[in-house]
Amino acid sequence: MRILFIHQNFPGQFKNLAPALAKDPKNEVVVLTINQCPNQDRIRVINYKPTRGTTPNMHPWVSDFETQTIRGEAAFRAALKLRDEGFTPDIIIAHPGWGESMFLKDVWPKAKLGIYCEFFYHADGYDVGFDPEFPTTDPGNVCRLRLKNVNNLVHFQSADAGISPTHWQASTFPKAFRRHITVIHDGIDTQAIQPNPNASLTLNNNLVLSRQDEIVTFVNRNLEPYRGYHTFVRALPSLLKQRPNARVLIVGADDVSYGSRPPQGKKWRDIFFDEVKDQIDLSRVHFVGHIPYQYFIPMLQLSTVHVYLTYPFVLSWSLLEAMSAGCSIVASDTPPLHEAIRPNETGRLVSFFDPLALANEIADLLANPEERQRLGANAREFAIKNYDLKTVCLPRQLAWAKQLKNGRAFT
Repeated sequence: MRILFIHQNFPGQFKNLAPALAKDPKNEVVVLTINQCPNQDRIRVINYKPTRGTTPNMHPWVSDFETQTIRGEAAFRAALKLRDEGFTPDIIIAHPGWGESMFLKDVWPKAKLGIYCEFFYHADGYDVGFDPEFPTTDPGNVCRLRLKNVNNLVHFQSADAGISPTHWQASTFPKAFRRHITVIHDGIDTQAIQPNPNASLTLNNNLVLSRQDEIVTFVNRNLEPYRGYHTFVRALPSLLKQRPNARVLIVGADDVSYGSRPPQGKKWRDIFFDEVKDQIDLSRVHFVGHIPYQYFIPMLQLSTVHVYLTYPFVLSWSLLEAMSAGCSIVASDTPPLHEAIRPNETGRLVSFFDPLALANEIADLLANPEERQRLGANAREFAIKNYDLKTVCLPRQLAWAKQLKNGRAFT
């Protein structure tokens, strides 16, 4: 096959699928991406740039779609050049979220287009309006969200199939397109990520932590309400009082990945931590920022209890990596978690909005090593059975790509 990948930050979710397809000498793999990315083994990477910026004072309801259109045009013109050089893909696999793949079927009408279906926005019952602490004050927000899905709707007209990492994420899409979505997770390398009783980590070049320490871990890409940072921080006074030897490792940067930004000049991290910092022993709470992956896995292996909270939104890889590492997990009782965390089987679920209940669940597990061992072993077994990269997910992804060429990559 001739395969074209589209992702604004390649490889992104295709970091395993693209190299796997490229290994087959009968395949030719090409990538179009806006961000700089070098050629990889048997993968030709073509970088391109938009030729214009967004319009000043654009109506805020349509600003996203203008940006997506600009990116889509840039990818379209890069594709025209690629076509004129003689490249015609059999299949195109794209993450459509930034608009780049919007016009590619106009360049190659006969190519089959498979899109990564990450999330379809809703005005109620999902991430928006979920947290009463951050209410939507503009009644026009429902209109903005309707237009935010225009990019998705345009793709539905040209896409031949979709792929989604979880059943819940697939369920957010309209019924008319949902039947075209195959649910296959991106995959976790459960052999590379496994329990390590000898794991250790050194903080600030002087504090050495090991499995003998009582460590609570919490991971966000960025520390923000969408991923429950505020709930977790508010649980710390009770938790640290109940467990006087516990230490807390908080991983995450200070930017915003999802949702609204904090007030000008402030950080979500500081806003919520300022609420509790006078009630806790600050020497036992460690903000480690964004850490390289080579240290991230040892941190999970070190964890005594791992905490994962989220709005009804995209499920993070970190949760499944924690399961693969054999972590004992306390998670929010929100829909994205229900596929992976079976209550009292692969972890424990608590209300997203109840810091005291969260503190109590964490403290209870810290006090019960046999229960932690049971939950962690079950979590790892579940991850291996359902999300293992090499034995479950990647073979299914490759089969999906092959079926896509034949136009049958549907559930």
